[in-house]
Amino acid sequence: MTRQQLDQIPLTRLQGVGPALEKKLNVIGIHNVQDLLFHLPLRYEDRTRLASIGSIRAGETVQIQGEIVSNDIQFGRRRSLKCSLRDSSGFISLRFFHFSNAQKDSLALGTQIRCYGEVRRGRSGLEMFHPEYTVLRELKELPMADSLSPVYPATEGLQQARLRNIANQALAFLDAGNQESTQGSPAIQDYLPAELVSRFGLYCLTDAIKLIHRPPVDAPLAWLNEGVNPGQNRLAFEELLAHRLCMRRFKNDSDQQSAPRLGAASELTQKFLQQLPFSLTNGQQNAYQEIADDLSRASPMLRLLQGDVGSGKTVVAALSALHAIGEGYQVALMAPTELLAEQHFSNFQNWFSTLGIEVGWLSGKTKGKQRSMQLEKMANGESQLTIGTHALFQDEVIYARLGLIIIDEQHRFGVHQRLALREKAGQKQLNPHQLVMTATPIPRTLAMSAYADLDNSIIDELPPGRIPVNTAIISSDRRAQVIERIEKACAENSQAYWVCTLIEESEFLQCQAAEVTAEQLTTQLPAIRTGLIHGRMKSKEKAEVMQQFKEGYLQLLVATTVIEVGVDVPNASLMVIENPERLGLAQLHQLRGRVGRGSKSSHCILLYQTPLSKAGKQRLSVMRESNDGFYIAEKDLELRGPGQVLGTQQTGLMSFRVADISRDAGLLDQVREASELVLEKHPEIIDPLIRRWLGDRINYANV
Repeated sequence: MTRQQLDQIPLTRLQGVGPALEKKLNVIGIHNVQDLLFHLPLRYEDRTRLASIGSIRAGETVQIQGEIVSNDIQFGRRRSLKCSLRDSSGFISLRFFHFSNAQKDSLALGTQIRCYGEVRRGRSGLEMFHPEYTVLRELKELPMADSLSPVYPATEGLQQARLRNIANQALAFLDAGNQESTQGSPAIQDYLPAELVSRFGLYCLTDAIKLIHRPPVDAPLAWLNEGVNPGQNRLAFEELLAHRLCMRRFKNDSDQQSAPRLGAASELTQKFLQQLPFSLTNGQQNAYQEIADDLSRASPMLRLLQGDVGSGKTVVAALSALHAIGEGYQVALMAPTELLAEQHFSNFQNWFSTLGIEVGWLSGKTKGKQRSMQLEKMANGESQLTIGTHALFQDEVIYARLGLIIIDEQHRFGVHQRLALREKAGQKQLNPHQLVMTATPIPRTLAMSAYADLDNSIIDELPPGRIPVNTAIISSDRRAQVIERIEKACAENSQAYWVCTLIEESEFLQCQAAEVTAEQLTTQLPAIRTGLIHGRMKSKEKAEVMQQFKEGYLQLLVATTVIEVGVDVPNASLMVIENPERLGLAQLHQLRGRVGRGSKSSHCILLYQTPLSKAGKQRLSVMRESNDGFYIAEKDLELRGPGQVLGTQQTGLMSFRVADISRDAGLLDQVREASELVLEKHPEIIDPLIRRWLGDRINYANV
């Protein structure tokens, strides 16, 4: 075999991989033999032993062997093939809903088969649905697996047996390459320097890969989730390191770039502060000072502004925007939803119109003449502050002098979107400053990974007079009492929210839709003026309903989670959240933050569906015991994992292949230390490491 690196060997060199299979493998990011080795199992199955049919129980996943003693097509609600399998200890039924005549014939009476699957209780006793099986020809012994069988991430038309076969071939290349490595030509490159491997007690790369693909027979099935697998530990370390180096690269590249120096426009800021009906809290002043220092420098600010619900981040953002506008630069403020963007538009118009500042609006729904006029104003610099959704960084959008980008609710956007907006600067050699805000406090472990390119400011106090919201957890069996509570609150001149977690009816989730709930509550509370708001309504309708609620005409607002952020009605003092068990803690905390914004004592009722699981009870009780968003965010991470807390789909960089932030949190301090060592002493390994773990998910050249 030629001594060739495994990332240079095409998949078609493997037996059984033709153009069709190669295409399917490409879909899941596998383009060469090395990619196959880094395509790691999700879990394992134990096929190293046979269970006797008489000893198995419902709920177990087992491997059994026996003789087919009956084979019938049955007609019920669905046509199925039912076979009966017998060994010396008993019988079990095998049921197939998708089958061909050839398959029926292959399972003829007297055929010996070995099969693997989950045991369920069916109409005729124990059954297996669609087990994986092998026909034993001429009763020849089929050797038993000598290690746990991996189950790989797959795509349509890619069977596990096929994936295991080609993964084994890739491992054979690894074995052969490893033998040659004594002559100085390893088949798979270990980029980590020996001093790092030794310092942090890491496994060698080749051994780590083999251990994950072929775990020993005595390893527990849950080995991958327990964080004790040394092979996985090594790869998770390397992956986290690649991510951190990638983020540090953004930061370092950014530090090398030039940005406009934005001093404080003292006259504008003074006027703005004078017209506010309140004074800034110490937390707001400290955060603003950190931002002002960054803006006055000639390299781009990359700062994350965290603050709990209602801590006043928007005012700090407005002060920051005045720095850019005062120096003749433009500001773009991007929010994840139309409703939140509209809320910002309304706030900033109120604040800035008296200062003679032009505030523009651009969303995906801005069409025709209105759109072309807005685009023209942005291109000629007339629109000094433009507020909108992700439409702000579409190709046709050009800014005359973009000096500052403000991104609200950063966890809803991917890193890529953040960078795309940065590239919109349109300035020769000048990059805009970036302020990223979130009211969903980010646990320290996530901040170290997902936001390693950002400096951090925290508004750590609420405005004076904010009364903590009292939270109650109530079963849906007591719905009538909750409705009485709303009636009482509205009679006392308060307003209330009723939040539904689904827009339309779903038989499976048995949750009531917002429309149905609004109709029911209107009937049950005829004296109360009830409004409805959800994401499928037109912007104009939503704005009208919100305005009526703000002005107090509507007393009860039935809404979906579109009201999660940005809605500010001080007179609303009661919120009911239906099916809270379906939402993350951070989202529940966001919703709860819509009440308690005035001087009245406020209440949030979590109206759950029975029965509630143990985990569900545990999560909801966190809401009852704390109003601290940072504590809640840490608990959310602990209970749900990083993918759900950040929203893996949106975060781009957080979709890890091996690492799990909750499980591997203990590695993060070591990873940070290792990244500084690599940046200082081994910069040559940064590119290959990033390429191995992030592939084409990042466009490095442009960031």
